[in-house]
Amino acid sequence: MKKLFAFAAIAAAVAGVHAQDFPGSKTITMVVPFAAGGPTDRVARDLAEALRKPLGGATIVVDNVPGAGSSIGAAKVARATPDGTTLLLNHIGMSTIPTLVRNVPFKVETDFEYLGIVNDVPMTLISRPTMEANNYKELTAWIAANKGKINLGNAGVGSASHLCGLLFQSATKTEMTPVPYKGTAPAITDLMGGQIDLLCDQTTNTSPQIEAKKVKAFAVTTSKRLTTPLLKDLPTLQEAGLKDFQVTIWHGLYAPKGTPPAITKKLNEALKAALKDPEFIRKQEGLGAVVATDGRIEPEGHKKFVAAEIAKWSPIIKAAGVYAD
Repeated sequence: MKKLFAFAAIAAAVAGVHAQDFPGSKTITMVVPFAAGGPTDRVARDLAEALRKPLGGATIVVDNVPGAGSSIGAAKVARATPDGTTLLLNHIGMSTIPTLVRNVPFKVETDFEYLGIVNDVPMTLISRPTMEANNYKELTAWIAANKGKINLGNAGVGSASHLCGLLFQSATKTEMTPVPYKGTAPAITDLMGGQIDLLCDQTTNTSPQIEAKKVKAFAVTTSKRLTTPLLKDLPTLQEAGLKDFQVTIWHGLYAPKGTPPAITKKLNEALKAALKDPEFIRKQEGLGAVVATDGRIEPEGHKKFVAAEIAKWSPIIKAAGVYAD
């Protein structure tokens, strides 16, 4: 028995030494379960740069593995060697995978080490420029008068815009015709051209078109009004009467289950340092994102938040009967 305790103590000491040196000369791969060039990819590349210094100048590369509601990239990380060199940056999709994807080869709540939430990205409800309504009250009346005729665009099943659209229909008790696209860019192009009526998407994607007056903006999906000059006059959907309506596209960082506690602690500390980096904050603000500062930057807070998000989205997705595979 004494030998067992001695062995355990030696193993713990060795792991601690390895953690102090982590990652050493090893390259860290940050898997992004979406295509290159999108909002999550941009967050990942900014974060990778901000993590380099607190990780001793480590080399961090971004690996884009899109598909199946973000589950393909997430599965790659779940299967990876749990040594801290393979990480996952995923957005709200992490909370929709359990319901949106059939036959998921991993469990979101138990097959990852949670390292912390990175940011929140607000969303805006926008319309084609020729929309007859000019404010949210008028839009509500227009929706009531055009039931069964409204086309609601999205960037594909499981995308941020798809999820926001599902919640909007549920909150307003209105069925709209979903029009899925292969990405946000073609959806916004058709919205500007009047081929679809409405779209709910991230400020990252909608702000340029709002500023150029190529679309009409009606509301934001946050609990409080935004303070940016461009969007500060838009009401929240909660203000407009949709009780408890809140959608932000958050991003979180994960490692494979079984990654040594000393390494996950070092990764969490590096993440918290990155979230205070002035350059990272500046870049995120440029994307319309708000860097996380609350209890969700801790692993336990992150895990509780994702569990609550799973509970929020599961009934909405089940009611819609949609799948990403």
